Amino acid sequence: MVLEVTLIDVLPGREDDFVNAYQRARPMIAGAPGCRAVRLRRSVDVSYRFTLLAEWDSVEAHERNFRRTERFAQWRALIGGALKQPPTTELFGDFPTRLDPEHDFS
Repeated sequence: MVLEVTLIDVLPGREDDFVNAYQRARPMIAGAPGCRAVRLRRSVDVSYRFTLLAEWDSVEAHERNFRRTERFAQWRALIGGALKQPPTTELFGDFPTRLDPEHDFS
């Protein structure tokens, strides 16, 4: 599993526009083969900052089934008008670790 973490800054005052555009654009990511889950979170500290979290089967699924497709172009066209700057995206993979039930997410 690969976790895509995208930091999205929108133009101040356009937060509602972005959320509405995201709701229309979400199926383009969620419906891509290999996408397991997608969710959007809003910063509690910076009102115009959002984080998109998407789980993918693999890096290849993310690239082949979303980033290099018309789905991505449509996604960016819908949300692009509200963006302050291009989003920053990074992919994270799992690694073996012992969970500490007192302090770790499970």
